[in-house]
Amino acid sequence: MRIFSTVLFALTLILGCSNPETDSSMTDGLEDNPLTEETEARLMATEGGQMLLRAIEAHGGLDAWHNAETSSYVWGFGGGLESKMVAHNRTRQVYHDVLSMGGEPAPDGAQMVWDGTDAWVYPDSLETNPRFMATTGYYFQSIPFILADPGIRYEVLAPALLDSVEHHLVRATFDDAVGDAPGDHYTLYIHPETYVVNALRYRSTFGRGRPAIDENMSETLLYYKGYVTVDGLTVPSQFEGYGFSGGVKGDKYYEAASSEHSYTQPFDESRLVMPSSGARIASMPNVE
Repeated sequence: MRIFSTVLFALTLILGCSNPETDSSMTDGLEDNPLTEETEARLMATEGGQMLLRAIEAHGGLDAWHNAETSSYVWGFGGGLESKMVAHNRTRQVYHDVLSMGGEPAPDGAQMVWDGTDAWVYPDSLETNPRFMATTGYYFQSIPFILADPGIRYEVLAPALLDSVEHHLVRATFDDAVGDAPGDHYTLYIHPETYVVNALRYRSTFGRGRPAIDENMSETLLYYKGYVTVDGLTVPSQFEGYGFSGGVKGDKYYEAASSEHSYTQPFDESRLVMPSSGARIASMPNVE
């Protein structure tokens, strides 16, 4: 799995302390999924995993996530790339129809793909790194479900204030063999009453190996806002990223938004096939 090879994006978000509105009829009658039992057992083995499981339940639960074969939505980074994407939730393969770049319409037929081995973009003149960008929006959108994957370690940190409300904190780090950026780490801010994830603090290490974790390091504080419930899953639709260093929130530097959410779209494997000409494959950068 390609865990969060991230860069800066954004969505206008703020956090709410109230529970997002959910439609319980959407989860009634969901089939038990065999993946759920294994995942629950793994998460229950640690205190941090137990806290993550509480958050997952607040967002719809493991059965709803495991029964969703795909994730589909329009993702847009303020002033940056906007695309309609479909991701396979088990294989993590992703294809995009690129709609715009830098506020300008994308060329006709513009695509971006992660096929499980290679990341490519078409046409090759499209100024984006598909190795970095093809899955970033998907992973940010899929918190906390994506952090229940194997190969992830959980640590409960001391509670911290987020907009004057003391939140539970759980930090997720990754085994060496996990994805393009195993040095990444993500700290969830989980509301103490609703268990909804109101924010995520992270550091991207794409192409930089595994830098040491320093409590005074520079990170990004990403707010989740505008929760909606679709196909039984409660997910954000607005995001807002701030600098964060030495325990202090800094200036806002990006926004993003998602829309047209669906977890029932079919996955078209033919979309993973790169055109015979005019496309560009992105390689991993050399590790510093």
